[in-house]
Amino acid sequence: QVQLVESGGGSVLTGGSLRLSCEVSSLNSTSLCVGWFRQAPGQARLGLATIRSTTGQEDYAASGKGRFTISQDNDKNTVYLQANNLEPADSAMYYCAANGPKWGYCPLAYYYYGTWGQGTQVTVSS
Repeated sequence: QVQLVESGGGSVLTGGSLRLSCEVSSLNSTSLCVGWFRQAPGQARLGLATIRSTTGQEDYAASGKGRFTISQDNDKNTVYLQANNLEPADSAMYYCAANGPKWGYCPLAYYYYGTWGQGTQVTVSS
């Protein structure tokens, strides 16, 4: 059973950056789709970026492209989300999630993913 643990959230000012980490058990030995998502109070869970563990293929939501970058370090069993030029609207709980790949890409839809971390809070103030 894959387990996920997020870290790296915090409070930053507008224009600041954060690097979120998601430790994924068995990342370097299992073919997985790993995605980053966020959810603000009263809003739907939104997919930001995904990566396929075996190929490194990345996919991004149009809304965050250019400001969010997903990457992985298989030696550390960790998937990262680099978030730059943050705005107050980016304030949310950020989650990583994983699932076995079923197709030739890793979807951004949250309902595809069956295993979730506990989340890490990001707060951006002006």
